[in-house]
Parts: sequence; structure tokens; C-alpha cells
Amino acid sequence: MDIRDKLETKLEDYLVLYPNEKLTTQTMIDFLKNNRNCFERKNRKGHFTGSAWVLDESHSWIIMTHHRQLNLWLQPGGHADGNADLLDVAINETKEETGLIKLKVISEKIFDLDIHKIPQYNNIPPHFHYDIRFLLEAKRNANQIKVSRESHDVAWVHKDKVLNKNNEHSIKRMLNKISQ
Repeated sequence: MDIRDKLETKLEDYLVLYPNEKLTTQTMIDFLKNNRNCFERKNRKGHFTGSAWVLDESHSWIIMTHHRQLNLWLQPGGHADGNADLLDVAINETKEETGLIKLKVISEKIFDLDIHKIPQYNNIPPHFHYDIRFLLEAKRNANQIKVSRESHDVAWVHKDKVLNKNNEHSIKRMLNKISQ
């Protein structure tokens, strides 16, 4: 089974767990099947990204980054740039954007997924990110955090305060999933 088939299986498994997210999940499966370059930025319709919902050991704090380009507080993540292993993408992007090095994978299953439109930026036209999100854990230590050039700030945010930073539907959905 190649990596694309594994992703399709993970998406199908996700659909079993979250049947109320059928439209988004099926759209991702169709995008995966019908776009050979779905992991490349050069696909101007859109491309897969990998991100991480990182909890501390108490599962009460979440690492968030204040994204420079979008001017939003978000979970760390980014472009696959050809890497079809989106868990690997999520881990590498988290390390790059937060400075956290020791990350524990809570599950290799997809934690959440979201399709969102990215506005035009410089010469890059508007497009969609097909974001696959994984659940990770790290020790909460402010001294380990490093702000990358892609962010204004990075912080551990208590789960009760996350919606003060960003109250978008997908953030609410991830918060609800960790509270179940």
C-alpha cells in the first residue's frame, strides 16, 4: 500500500468516527484521487497541508502560533511540499514554527480535517488548503518556545482561553474533540 492509499484509508477511517463530517471528508478523498500533484504548492486549485493540535501533558494547554501572513492564532502546520506523509509534515512544521523538539504522537489517526480558502498573497492566487490535523503532545515549557519568521508570536494557551484567540468553527471543533 503506497502513502496515498494509506491517506485514503485514514480518511475513510476518520469518516467512520465522524460521519457528520462526510462532505468535507469525501471532498478530500476526491481531491486526493483526482489530483496527482495534490501535495505540491504548484497546484493552484489547492494542496494538502499537515498541522498539529499540540497538547501539554495535562491536556489543558494548547500551543498556538500567531500566523504572520493570515494574522490569526492557529495550530502549527504548513505545506506538504511533495511529502505525502502528512503526519511527518505536521511534526516538522510544529518543530519549525514553535521550537518544540520532543513531540509525542498521541495517535497516527487523523484528529481533524478542514478545507479553507487562502486569500491572494503577493503573486499567489487564492486557493484551498486541504488540512489534515494530528494530535500531538509536548511538555509545556516557555523556555523551549521559539517564534519563527512565519509568526508574530507562539504561546501555550489554556483550553479555556483558546476561543479568545480564535473562535473559528474548526478551532471550536478541535476543542470539542479533546473534551469528549
